Order: sequence, then C-alpha cells, then structure tokens
Amino acid sequence: MAHADEAAIFNKDEAKVNWHDKALWFVRQKRDKSAHNVQGWETLRDLASAIKANVLSNLDDYLIQFEENAKKNGVTVHWAADAEEHNKIVHSILQKTNVKKVVKSKSMLTEECHLNPYLEANGIEVVDTDLGERIVQLAEEPPSHIVLPAIHKTKEEVDVLFQEHLGTKPSNGDPQYLTNEARKHLRDKFLKADAAITGVNFAVAETGGFVVCTNEGNADMGAHLAKVHIACMGMEKLIPQEKHLGVFLRLLARSATGQPITTYSSHFNKPAKGTEMHIVIVDNGRTEQLSREDFRASLHCIRCGACMNTCPIYRRSGGHSYKATIPGPIGSILSPGKDLTKHSSLPFASTLCGSCSDVCPVKINIHEQLYKWRQIITKDVPQPVVKKTTLKMAGRVLASSKMYGIAGKSARFMLKHMPKFIIYSKLNAWGKARDLPEVKNSNFDEWYKNRQKK
Repeated sequence: MAHADEAAIFNKDEAKVNWHDKALWFVRQKRDKSAHNVQGWETLRDLASAIKANVLSNLDDYLIQFEENAKKNGVTVHWAADAEEHNKIVHSILQKTNVKKVVKSKSMLTEECHLNPYLEANGIEVVDTDLGERIVQLAEEPPSHIVLPAIHKTKEEVDVLFQEHLGTKPSNGDPQYLTNEARKHLRDKFLKADAAITGVNFAVAETGGFVVCTNEGNADMGAHLAKVHIACMGMEKLIPQEKHLGVFLRLLARSATGQPITTYSSHFNKPAKGTEMHIVIVDNGRTEQLSREDFRASLHCIRCGACMNTCPIYRRSGGHSYKATIPGPIGSILSPGKDLTKHSSLPFASTLCGSCSDVCPVKINIHEQLYKWRQIITKDVPQPVVKKTTLKMAGRVLASSKMYGIAGKSARFMLKHMPKFIIYSKLNAWGKARDLPEVKNSNFDEWYKNRQKK
C-alpha cells in the first residue's frame, strides 16, 4: 500500500495519534532548547556538513586509510557489497567461533540488512539489548523510529507485552517496574552470550577506531563480556580525524533527544587480549546514492532522527506507515534510491515546509531533495488517473490569472455562504480537525488595485 493508505490505518486510533504527535514534538522542543544553549550552534552545523562533504569526495582514500589502521590495531576488516553479503559474513564469523547466542545493540544497518531473521533461520539466538529495540523485537515489529524505536507503543501496551513474554506482573504501565524487569531479563542474556554485535556511529580514518553511542550502556555490556565483537558499519560513517569527533558528538545527542551528549560514547580501537574484533563495512546502495548529484548529501546523515521529530507528516502517520527501514523525511530520500516503484509514494509524504532541513545537524537539504524525487517519480512511475487529472486541471487554473481569479471568487463565495456541514464534508478531510480562516470579500490583488486608485 502507498504511504497514505498505511497512514490511514494508523490514524484510526485518534487518541494514540495525538499522543504520538505530542510526544515527538516534546522531543523537538527539547532539541531547540539544547541547541539554543550552545554558542556557535550554526557554525558547528556548517563544520559538520563540510567534514561530511569532504569525506564523500574522498571516500575511497578514507576507507583504505581506515582499513589499514584498523588492521594495525588487530581488527579484522570485511567488505560487503550488499545486505546478503553482509549477513553471510556475519554468519561465517559466528560459525567459525561456534557462537549460538548473540546480544545486539541498536543498529539501523543490521535492520536494513534484515540480519536478525537471517541468523535466527540459521539457528542462532539474537537478542536486541536496547530497551526500545527489545520491546519491538518481542512484539515482532520493526522499529518505528531510528532513535526511539518503540515510540509508537504506550507504557500500558509494553506492560501487556512484558506479561506475555517475560512473565511480569500487571503494573498499569509503571515505567520503573518495567525497566527493572527488562534489566533483569537482559542481564541474563548478556552473561550467556557468545558474541556481541554493535552498530557504528562514527569511524575514524586516522586511527582505525570507531565510536558507539548509547544511553543504556548495552553496547558496552555486550562488547566487554563476549569474546567476539562484530561491528557493522555503513561506509558513509567515516570521519577523517579523531579531533572531528567533538563536532559530531556535540550535535548528535542534542539533535536526537535534547541531551548534551549520549550517556555512553564508547570508543573501540583494538580487541582485548583473548578476544576477537571484526568490522564489516557495507555498501548496499550507498555508492549508487553517492553517484546521484542531487541526492548525495543524504549520505551526510548521522541518524539523529531530528527530521522525524519535527515532521508534521511523520508525527501523525507513524513510522510503520513508511514501510522502510529508515522512515520519515530522510528515509523518504534514501528509500526511492533503492526501489523507486515500491517507495514512490514516500517523497509525497511531506508538506515541503522545510522544518526537516532546519533541524538537520549536518544541513542536508531534505525538503529540496524530496521535491526533486517527486519530479523524477512523476516522469518514471505511472500515476493514478485521478491524481494526474486533478493536477492537470490545477495546472491550467494556476497558469491563467483570469481562471485563477474566477476560482478564487467562487471559493470565497462558497466558503462564506454555504452551510458548514457541506463545506466540512468527507470531501474536505482537513475540516475534520480545523476551521478555515474567516473569508474576506476580496483577495489581495483586488485590495491592492483599490489602494492604488485611492
């Protein structure tokens, strides 16, 4: 189904939609407050954008440099062209080390590659250890947000879920009780795991090390207790030097949740004695996106989720309505590049208000790229007859000042004199929750001409 159809399903529960909307806007407001407390915030954004642009322009050199330095540190580096190869590499590492139980921290790349079901089909237990990720894993759902994976679930729903899967007592959604029970459950998984899989937030070409950012310490628990650590990394995660980390770490958490910094910013450089460390560097369509001049800046993304928190469409349609690993505005740019037909509706799931671009910490021109995808899609993907006909009629009206004037006068007359139940009918879905502004007798053009005469 198209995004609009999926969103209609989410919108059936109005109370939940309103709660989802307010919860994400609250996070957006926290971001604003945090950003305004940093002197030179815009300078930081400019610098981060410039660093990312430099990386993408010299990606081959930085990747080679990173690989050489990681190998010097005793890390095994693997290269994967696509999701299938990534999954096979991870599985082969686990097979060689006789691993049967894996703990995994949050990683949108492994979600993108559908690693969990692949490993489970090969007899390996995979437990997501981020609390939000564990919640959606137990519910057998994908994450609906890249930072807040279970934002679509209320605490009461989590209470019922934990009763079913963890044997907890009914608590009326008590967050402290549910968190403590999740901690007990996950501690046992950490202690019994044979290997840990993490994502990579930033990889440093200069040192061959990488950084994983979490608020729960789950990546550290897994990586330090298990004898095998596999880090899965999209090739765009590179930054040139260690000194550049300060720029991105100051931007990431503030943009994501309004925090000054993530609770844990864990640096991994080399395996501890008696352990193994592997890095799997994945392309999976990234070089193809890099080749698209209009869309290459989308690879600047540091996965903060700020564009989702501010987007009026995402907030009221839910992440699952996008049917993509990365939902929201940034996902609506990335997904069509992988499958234009499947994701052709996503660039239209936007008001083009530009709020996503305003909050992006690395200054991706998200709304402009969405508009460019629309131009491509309307040429390459067959559009519904009703949509094509409506847009052609609108085009003719907007192209003629005379027709536009007549349409404007007609609309003003109807809005002023027709009964409200006719104006706010099923044909006007906006009217269900909004009143249109008071209608004046004339438009700006008429007012201006009369003013000039006087």
